[in-house]
Amino acid sequence: MLRRISIMVLVAIILVTIGLSGCSKKDQPTLGDEDTNIVDSNENNTGDDTPKEDINSEDNEQQENQDSEDNQKEEAKGNENILYISASKLNVRAEGSKEGKVIGGVIKGAAVKVIEKQSNEAGEVQWLKIEFDNDETNNEGWISAKYTVEDRMDLLGEAYKDLDLSAQEKIEYPENPRVEVKGVYVTIHSASGKRLDNLIELAKNTNINAFVIDVKDDNGNMLFKTEAAEKYSPEANNKAPIKDIEAFMKKLKDNNIYAIARIVSFKDPKYAKKHPDKAIVYKSNGKPYTNRDGLIWVSAYDRQLWEYNIEVSKEAAKVGFNEIQFDYVRFPASNGGKLDKFLDYRNELEESKPVAVQRYLKYAKENLSPLKVYISADIYGLVGSVADDMGIGQYWEAVSNMVDYVSPMMYPSHYGKGVYGLSVPDAFPYETINIGTKDAVARNNNLETPAIIRPWIQDFTATWVKGHIRYGANELKAQIKALEDNGVKEYLLWNAGNKYSEGGLK
Repeated sequence: MLRRISIMVLVAIILVTIGLSGCSKKDQPTLGDEDTNIVDSNENNTGDDTPKEDINSEDNEQQENQDSEDNQKEEAKGNENILYISASKLNVRAEGSKEGKVIGGVIKGAAVKVIEKQSNEAGEVQWLKIEFDNDETNNEGWISAKYTVEDRMDLLGEAYKDLDLSAQEKIEYPENPRVEVKGVYVTIHSASGKRLDNLIELAKNTNINAFVIDVKDDNGNMLFKTEAAEKYSPEANNKAPIKDIEAFMKKLKDNNIYAIARIVSFKDPKYAKKHPDKAIVYKSNGKPYTNRDGLIWVSAYDRQLWEYNIEVSKEAAKVGFNEIQFDYVRFPASNGGKLDKFLDYRNELEESKPVAVQRYLKYAKENLSPLKVYISADIYGLVGSVADDMGIGQYWEAVSNMVDYVSPMMYPSHYGKGVYGLSVPDAFPYETINIGTKDAVARNNNLETPAIIRPWIQDFTATWVKGHIRYGANELKAQIKALEDNGVKEYLLWNAGNKYSEGGLK
């Protein structure tokens, strides 16, 4: 029902943050309210992703966005029974009272159709009976009227006003038909060694049919020598191990492997070394900013880096990769944005983080679509469950609306203690994936043209997590079942050493 409402008002459902600068906190319900269920992204930021032409078109984009917003306002006038949720997550109850049984939930920005109102003795509306998507019972329930607004624009903040959430063209290329992907991650080392044969054998014996292969890895190294690297970061070509990329691609195609090129976007120490003026630095002393791994980050605002990444992607597409996957398509973790006042991101165009990330993906799509390849993006798993961009520029709707596939990294080990009400999410593979996937599906329902959800899931044991469990075939099966129970048919397995649990696959 919500999907139909969403289409009626075009992009009337917008989930909005309250955490970035420019966004008011007045709409944020108190943590103690029993009818709200809030996940604070800042408390659960893991800090890293371990396991896993003319660009200056802002004026035209802003005008298009403004026109779209004006049209949405006009159409919304005819939907007097539609309200928008202002709480991060609002309980839906069987009856209009706090004693009513909780039968579901709706998330911030969701459009709901009001079918009945319940007032107190003073005539004040206290409870609203709504229609909502609910798999377990009927599609009607009661919510507190306190956490709704009539105009979705009341939920918007400055950081998000220039996002493009209008319908996008997403097509299937006959020359490159879509595949229901069950894939594994393949490092440059594995791709160029004997392990590649082992992984091909794994694919023959299971339902694995896709490899996500490092074409530009975390260190900025190339899988094969590219003209783009020679131009922008020559050192990146020095260790490229694949000398005959055509033969390499033929081997994959001969074994029916759907090839996905992983392009690490904004974590590139080699590019940063070549272009120190592009690195994110501390304002106080000009020293480069690094995460715990010590690797230097460059800024997602850097248009030259955009060009570099897309040129590498074009070369990958031309040699036969079916899809380009952008990883580290974000700003570095900065304690939920709390470090922003100390860092120089080289933001010459004065864009917000989520706007910059979305424009990068839009630029990628515009330049890669003529080559008939699909594009995808990796994002933090928790992005689908929080109301903001986590301070890293990854706002669910902005990303999902622009790419063909969105891959939240739902490794249970990467969720902090207590997230989703789980003491140690790593110890609950089914439950963690189940809740995260439900939230992701709900967020996709806010868009007319969302990406296909294809999560990364965990096939490694996180020994560094206190209270962790050992992962193997059963834990892999549990995660896959959670995805399937929520209608998600595609997934990617992460193991840094590329050793996968064959027993957990069909």
